[in-house]
Amino acid sequence: MKKIILITSVIALLNSNLQAQRTSQKTNTSNQKTGSNLLNNAVKAVGTTLGSGNTGSAGTSVTTILNNAGKPMSNLDIVNGLRDALKIGTNNSTSKASALDGFYKNSLIKIPFPPQVQEVKTTLDKLGMKTATDKFVETLNRAAEKAAKDGAPIFINAITSMSITDGISILKGGDNAATKFLKDKTTADLKAKFLPVVKAALTSVQITKYWNPLATKYNKLPLVKKANPNLEEYVTIKAMEGIFKLVEQEEGKIRKDPASRVSDLLKLVFG
Repeated sequence: MKKIILITSVIALLNSNLQAQRTSQKTNTSNQKTGSNLLNNAVKAVGTTLGSGNTGSAGTSVTTILNNAGKPMSNLDIVNGLRDALKIGTNNSTSKASALDGFYKNSLIKIPFPPQVQEVKTTLDKLGMKTATDKFVETLNRAAEKAAKDGAPIFINAITSMSITDGISILKGGDNAATKFLKDKTTADLKAKFLPVVKAALTSVQITKYWNPLATKYNKLPLVKKANPNLEEYVTIKAMEGIFKLVEQEEGKIRKDPASRVSDLLKLVFG
């Protein structure tokens, strides 16, 4: 009997709260939806805790829900929620990209032979050097994987600078609005900071060991345009593009999949 009375009281209180909210904010449909969801959650919470005999825990849960019922999100809530989303997305993305084969065996972001010198690969493959050209491509991707390890802090700095205006625009934007914001705001700075990382990574994987024999062989052929691509620039751009593609995937998950909203703010903003 006490259980029934407690459940009835909670529902009555929440319904009263929601009725007052509808009267004062008839046009605020998003808040009504929030209140409705909270009502359902409250009933579930009470039912679960009463079923286990833990009425004290139920009281705490209900109080929390009642205190938050009908309260609209503040602009700061929105921005903090979006920051959470981008931090999670960039951390997951850089972690995936920096793993062994994170680039090389991911068809979405794998770095191909530089297209501006594609004729080098085509010609050398015909001359029986496909193994060498394939190894060169692998080496490019290994460099990107190494560089990606240092990507997370760079992204975090950009994320923390997000303004309230930025946050509102992202929330109202498309499915990749947060990724687009990150790309628009950080590409120039990221490139400046990423380039030396890539240069060091290319050195560590001995890129010249694989490129120089290919270029030398090709450049000795008659009637060909000499090949001398800027590999540091190429890998830097492709590494950034690859990470942004992964960030966009992560953003899509958070927007569409409730299971990917791993914090209360994410649930509040994207729920």
